[in-house]
Amino acid sequence: MKEYLDFRNNIEYEKLKEMGETIQKGEIVIFPTETVYAIGTNGLDEEAIRKLYKIKQRPFDKPTSLLVSDMKMVEALVADITDKEYKLMKTFFPGPLTIILKNKNIVPNILTGNTGTIGIRMPENEIARKLIEYANVAIAAPSANIANRPSGTNIENIVNDFKETVKYYIDGGESKIGLGSTIVKIENNVPIILREGSITKEQIYECLK
Repeated sequence: MKEYLDFRNNIEYEKLKEMGETIQKGEIVIFPTETVYAIGTNGLDEEAIRKLYKIKQRPFDKPTSLLVSDMKMVEALVADITDKEYKLMKTFFPGPLTIILKNKNIVPNILTGNTGTIGIRMPENEIARKLIEYANVAIAAPSANIANRPSGTNIENIVNDFKETVKYYIDGGESKIGLGSTIVKIENNVPIILREGSITKEQIYECLK
C-alpha cells in the first residue's frame, strides 16, 4: 500500500524527517516543490536512480538535476564555480532556477548523461527544502510525471499516473508556480537559457550586467 501524507495545511516535521531518511536509504518519494511536483531519491545512489528512471519511464541517457538544501551541498557536488555562476545562485537560490555546473566525480554518470555537467537547484518550497535537509544528501528529482506526459502540479493526477509503483506521496497542495524551473548555463562567460520558466531571460541578463 502507498503511504499518503497530507501536508497541505500543516507540515508534520517528524514524518518529513522519516521521509528524508527513507530517501537517504534509496527509496522513492513524490513531493511538492514551488515549480511542479518531483519524484525523488538519493542523488548519489545509482541503483536508486535507475529504479526512479524505470518507474518514470525516463530514457537512461537523459540527464536529471539535483536538488540541494544549501551552498555547502552545492560545493560538495560541483567544481570550478565561476563568479557569474555564484552571482546567479546568490540572486535566485532558493527559487525556480536550475543552473548547469561542472560536476565532481561523486555525481553518478547516469544523472549527467556523461556530459561532465549537472543541473543544480535549491527549491524555495519548505517541504522540499526540509526533505533534502533531513535526507542529508542531494535528491535526484525530475518532475513527477510519466515521461512525455505533462508535469504534475497536484497530487491526484500524480497518484493516478504512478499508483502503487511509488510507495510514498507527500501532498503540499497545488504547485505555487506550476511551471518547470528556468534552466541556465554559462558558456564562454555568456548565459545560455536552455529553458525559460518563471525567472525570465531578462532577469538573468539583468543579474549578470
